This record gives sequence, C-alpha cells and structure tokens, in this order.
Amino acid sequence: MSLFRDTYDVIVVGAGHAGCEAAAAAANLGSKTLLITMNLQTIAQMSCNPAMGGIAKGQIVREIDALGGYSGIVSDETAIQFKMLNKSKGPAMWSPRVQSDRMRFAETWRLKLEGTKNLDFYQEMVSSLIVEGDEVVGVRTSLGIEVRARSVVLTNGTFLNGLIHIGEKQFGGGRAGERAATGITEQLLDFGFDSGRMKTGTPPRVDGRSLDFSKMVVQPGDEVPEKFSYSDSTKPLTQQRDCHMSYTSPEVHDLLREGFDRSPMFNGRIQSTGPRYCPSIEDKINRFADKDRHQLFVEPEGWDTVEYYINGFSTSLPEDVQFKALSSVAGFENVKFFRPGYAIEYDYFPPTQLRHTLETKLVSGLYFAGQINGTTGYEEAASQGLMAGINAHLKVHEKDPFMLQRDEAYIGVLIDDLITKGTEEPYRMFTSRAEYRTLLRQDNADERLTPRSNSIGLASDERLKRMEIKYEEADKLVKYFEDTSILPEEVNDLLEERGSSPMRQSDKMIKVFSRPQINLEDIKKFDKVAAYIDEHKLDKDVLEQAEIRVKYAGYIAKEKANADKLQRLENIKIPENFDYSKLKSLSYEAREKLSKIKPATISQASRVSGVSPSDISVMLVYMGR
Repeated sequence: MSLFRDTYDVIVVGAGHAGCEAAAAAANLGSKTLLITMNLQTIAQMSCNPAMGGIAKGQIVREIDALGGYSGIVSDETAIQFKMLNKSKGPAMWSPRVQSDRMRFAETWRLKLEGTKNLDFYQEMVSSLIVEGDEVVGVRTSLGIEVRARSVVLTNGTFLNGLIHIGEKQFGGGRAGERAATGITEQLLDFGFDSGRMKTGTPPRVDGRSLDFSKMVVQPGDEVPEKFSYSDSTKPLTQQRDCHMSYTSPEVHDLLREGFDRSPMFNGRIQSTGPRYCPSIEDKINRFADKDRHQLFVEPEGWDTVEYYINGFSTSLPEDVQFKALSSVAGFENVKFFRPGYAIEYDYFPPTQLRHTLETKLVSGLYFAGQINGTTGYEEAASQGLMAGINAHLKVHEKDPFMLQRDEAYIGVLIDDLITKGTEEPYRMFTSRAEYRTLLRQDNADERLTPRSNSIGLASDERLKRMEIKYEEADKLVKYFEDTSILPEEVNDLLEERGSSPMRQSDKMIKVFSRPQINLEDIKKFDKVAAYIDEHKLDKDVLEQAEIRVKYAGYIAKEKANADKLQRLENIKIPENFDYSKLKSLSYEAREKLSKIKPATISQASRVSGVSPSDISVMLVYMGR
C-alpha cells in the first residue's frame, strides 16, 4: 500500500524561500499540495545572511506581501532591527530591510505552513520526475516511492549536485551539514534541457562573546521603525538589536593573499561563475587591489544567540587562513569561530527554457523557481516561488495564467529579465534594472498588486478593502490641497526660512506643497491642515502617499505614459509555434535567438538580446501592424 492515497494538484520539491512561498500560494488558492524536502527541520532556513530586504529586494518583499505571500509577515514577526535604506533619495529608491532572528524565522515559517489548509509535508529526497509523454505526472523519491501530481514545482536551491569548497578540501553537500540532491539534473538533461554550474559563498559565523564591540562602529536601526507587511497582523519593532561595522586593513589583505595558492577560486578547482555583486573577500582584494580596506558588517543572528554573521567576509579560503586574517580585524583579536566560510557550486538551468509563468517549455506542468533559475537571494527566490505556485494552481484548474508586466512589479522585471535575456551569473535585483522604478515603489506595492491578487482569490477581501480606504483617503487629502487656498502672510515666513521665493498673492496650497523645499512636516504646521488630519484620523501611510502624489505627480505621469506605449506592443501576440526562419529579412542572430526563446509578444521579443529595432519592424510588417 502506498504512503500516498491521493493524486496532488501541486507537488513542491524543496522547502527554501521559493518552495515555502510556492506551497503556501498553491494551498491557499485551494490546490491539494504536497511539500517535499530532505529535512523538515530546515524549512525556510536562512542559508546565508540573517536578513530580508535591502535595495530593490525590499520592494520585492513588499510585493510578495501585497500579493498575499508570507515573507513580509514572517520577516516582521521575527525582525530584530529595521532600516529604510536610501531615505535621503527619492521614494523610488527607498528600500526596507530587516535584520532577522534566524532560528525564529525558520520556526515561524514552518508554523505558518503547518497552519495552512490543503498542505501536506513529506521528508525525503526526490530523485526523479515521473513524466508521461511531454507532461509531468509526479515524482519518485530515493526510497522508490512514487507520488502522483498534476503539476510539480522544483525549488532545489543550491542542492542539485552541490559541491562545497573550503580551501583544498571539497565535499558533496547542498548546505553546511546537509547532503546534495542527485538524479534530477541528469534526468532533465535526458529530456533535452540545458544546464550549467554556478557558485555562491558564505562567510564565517563567530562567537559574539569573543568580540570587542568597543572597537567597532555601532549600526543602529531606524529611530521610528516601520514594517514590511501591509496587513495589521504585524506591528513595528519597539526595541531593536544593534549591528556593528569594522574594516579590513592592508595587514588583513596580506594575510589573505598568503592563502591564494590554496584558494579553490584561484587554483582552478572552482570554474563556475559567482555573484558579481556579492564577491568573496579574496575576490574583492584581488579585483580592487587599490583599496586599503573593505567594510565588514557584524550582524547578530537573533535576539538571544551569541552567534554573529560577518557580512562582507564571504570566503572559500582554507580555514586557517580565514581565522588568521579575521583575527587581525579590529575587534576580532580574540575571535572564536562557530564555523568557517565556504563556497558552494551547484547546477542551474538557464531560464530562457521557461515561459513567463515559470513553466518549462519542454515538460508541461513542470515549474522552476529560485536558484535553479540562476538567481541569488532569498527575496528573488521567494517571489519566483510565489508566482510558480500561483500558476501551477491555475493551470491544473484550467484557469488563465497570472503574469506581471515590467511596469507592474519588480517581480515582473525579474521574471522578464530571466526569460528573455537569461543569465550566465547569479542574478540579483537592483532598482536600476527597472525602467519604471518611479511606479514600482515599496510604498505602493499594495495599490499595484493587491487588486490583481484578490481577483484570483489569493489576497483577501479584507486586504483589498484596507488598500482601497488608504488610497481613497490619500486622494481626498490631495484634493483638499488642490481646493484650499493659502494667503502670503500665512506662508511667506516659512518660504523665506526654506530659501524659497515668497508668494505675492493667494494661491492653492498644492502649489506651495509642490515646491521642493517644502515637505509634509512643514505643511502639517498649518492649523487648517492639522485640523483636517485630526478630523479624518489620517495615519502615516496615508500622509506619505499624499506627499508622493503631490511631489512626484509629473514623474509618475510620464512613466505611466511610457508604460502605456510599451503596452501596445505587449498586446501584439506571437503564435507559439511561429517559424522565424520564414522571415529572411530578420538578422541571423535574431532568427536564432527568437527561435530559442519563443517570446509571447512583440514587446518581449524587443527585449531579447541581439534583436534590433529593425528586426522588430520586420516582424510588425509581417504581422500586418
């Protein structure tokens, strides 16, 4: 008798950030879902740094939350410090980040999943897929157990043929203390998939009791911390833990160089590509030899533990070299290691082999999400898992797919970049990757995405109502500024103080508020404005939205107009089996790239590397446009 009586709608393989979001989304939408992982004790493990968010990544967490995912809520519930990064810049650049309690983060995720209806769990390694024709129908475990399903989401992270490097030592593993996953890569290659190898790394973990924090620079959280989730189920922090900062030195760099001949990065043992924007310490001192020092962020792993994460010291150098060099950093003279840093190589599958739903083109019902697609970062993985889980559910219930455009979400930018451009190095999100970042702010993710998620049944009606009330109140406040006049004698003293030219006659308050020298705190000083805010009980989020609407109205309107122009090309569909070889006027490179990637629309075709504007013109003429 089989352990599994039923056929599942969705099986999710892997319980990292991508797997957790995929399983939660599919189950919450009503699919009978099974989450299979090699170790139920490491669900949602933070394999690297104990933090969520950051530049562009914080926007992604907000988007996941607005769509009804769990990452924002779990981050809020387990945060030990909150910072809004880039606050000195415009709101398009503001990025929330939390320092997390590593153990509580994983525990909270597990409890959230255990409290989710329609979701079952099983601990074992999935060694192969069950495929009939060109359709996946289940998985087979290392014990030979077959579990049937109508769709499968692979979120294997760094576990596919994972190989860990510490100096000249190497051993199989998907993470420190955990074995690698085997079998799936080889099977997918047999199906005709292309694969590659990527590398990532992690720094040493050390005993905080052995550090001298008086020699470091304190890095506190925000004085008035915010939170990730738009829901009212979480609250901002009332107390926080400090992080600290120290620096490497020429002496530290010399000590590290002593181990370069035993470094797997430099002696040829590691040949795969690592993350460009999160290099190892040996890579940094090699590439930036002119720099005398590099920052090291000393981050606590939780509220109560003495374990610390040394952000900026990722390395695969021999453990004795790591210890000797780190001991020469200010504050680390008596450091005790919990474990050394290491590098890990793993298999990935170039994401040009996927549709925008994250379903593979070769096998129907099979979805890839997370590092298997060549991305790096918890947030990038979680967002892909969410989208894969949603689309797996929609496919098995014969509903229209759910996709996000580049002007709707950073998640849309991420997936579109992966599908149309591919990646040959670990991909991470930056605000610079989004051409519409004024529209894709962290503050308005709920306005952009909650209505769409609610329409498919994931974001709740209560969430939608909260969002609608918030923006209605913001619009009413802006209308109040448009309708309310202010006299020169009421405002000229303030204008003079702020270095702005005085008013000569009465004018609408919005004209004053629009001036770059005047901010919301200034406007709130006027009695009539303060009275309006008090009367309508407007909270910080409403006031912030009103200020952004007033200050950035021109920029927002311009980006919306540009996005609307692009949408015209997005609406021109390309038949799935379109034969590009028939268009002899296309360049050879365009025919080759378009035949491989098979873009769904003219807009997507225009973003494929190697496709020129003249190639797009040829296609438009051929399609009667």
